[in-house]
Amino acid sequence: MPVIQSIDVCVARVPLDQVTSFSNRTVHERHYGLVKVRSSDGVEGIGFCYVGSTAGELFRVAVEQLLAPVLLGQDSLAIEGLWQRMYQEALLQGRMGTVMRALSALDIALWDLNARTAGLPLHKYLGAVELDTVPAYASGGYYLDGKTAGMVGEEMASYAALGFGAVKMKTGRWDPKGEEARVRAAREAIGPDVALMLDCNNGWVDTVQAMEYLRRIEPYNPYFIEEPFGPDDIESHARLAKLTRIPVATAEIGYGRWYHKQLLDMGGAAILQTDAAVCGGITEWKRIAAMAAGYGVQMCPHWFHDLHAPLVAATPNARYVEFFWDDQVLNFRRLVDRQLSHQGGRVVLHQTPGLGFGFDEKEVAKYGRWSHCG
Repeated sequence: MPVIQSIDVCVARVPLDQVTSFSNRTVHERHYGLVKVRSSDGVEGIGFCYVGSTAGELFRVAVEQLLAPVLLGQDSLAIEGLWQRMYQEALLQGRMGTVMRALSALDIALWDLNARTAGLPLHKYLGAVELDTVPAYASGGYYLDGKTAGMVGEEMASYAALGFGAVKMKTGRWDPKGEEARVRAAREAIGPDVALMLDCNNGWVDTVQAMEYLRRIEPYNPYFIEEPFGPDDIESHARLAKLTRIPVATAEIGYGRWYHKQLLDMGGAAILQTDAAVCGGITEWKRIAAMAAGYGVQMCPHWFHDLHAPLVAATPNARYVEFFWDDQVLNFRRLVDRQLSHQGGRVVLHQTPGLGFGFDEKEVAKYGRWSHCG
C-alpha cells in the first residue's frame, strides 16, 4: 500500500521576457505553485498550477496549513476519498481561487504518483482513447508594443507552416474596427482551411458590446469565441450563444462540477475549456468531462499542454489540446525537464510512467524555494 510520506511545496515567480497584454490586463511575471508528493514506496509524483502574477505565497499557505495535513499518512490510491476530504477541509477558506488551485495541484500529483507506481504513462493509466498523439492548436496572437495586425497574421501563418491545422489569437483589446483588421489579417494569412480560434479573456461587459465586435468578425469564420465575459456571468454567455453563429467557449477558470453544470444547463458553452490545474484537479476534470459528454459538449482544455495532453488522450469528447510552442507566454515550460514535441499539428505523448517529466530543479531554484511537509 503506497502511503503518502511527504509533500514539498514551492512558489516559482518567473518573469516574462517581454511584457504581454490581453484584452484588459497586462502581465509582467507569472507565479506557479509546485508540489511533490512522495510515497512510502519511494515514488514521487508532481503537481502544479498557475496562481496569477502576484501573491503566490497564498498557494504555499494553502498546501502547508490546510491540505497537506489531510494527505500525509494516507493511501495514495484513495483518490476520490482524498479529494473529498481536501474539499471539505477547505470549505471555509476557498471553494475557488488559490485554495482550489492548491487542491488541484495536489490531486494532479497523486494521479502522477499512482501512474508512476503502476509503471504506466498517465493517458494509459486513465484509459486511453489516443495512444501516441493528440490533436492540438497553436496558441498565441498576444498584444505586444508595436505589434500590428499584419504581424499577427504572420504569426498565425508561422504556426500553420509548422503543420497546425488550428491556431488561436487574442481579441478584444482594440476597438471593433481594429479587431476586425487583426482577424482579417490572420484569416488571409492562414487561408480558409485552418481553424481560427479567438480568445477575449473576459474583455466584454454585455452582449450589446460583444455583438459590435462579432458582427464584424463572423465573416472570417472563427472556430470559437473564448471567454467573451467574466466567468461568473453565465447568463450573458447563454444569451450570446443565441445571438451569434460563432460557438462560445469558456470555463478555463471555472471551479467544480456544479458551476459547469449550471453553464451547460443554461446553454452558455458549446466548448468547455476546463483546466485541471484550476477546477479541482484531474479527479474533478474527469467528472466534468463525463458530464459534458452527456450534453454533447466537447472539451478543449486551457493551456498547460504538459498536463492536458494525456487528459485529452483519455477523453472521448476532447477535441484539442492548447499548445504553446515556445516559453515566452507559458513560461512554466522553463521549469520542467522534458518538453512535449509536436508533429503534423499533433502533440506527441510521453510514453514513460506518469506525466512523463519532472521539474528542472536548477531552473526552479532560480525562481523559488521548496519547503517540506511530513
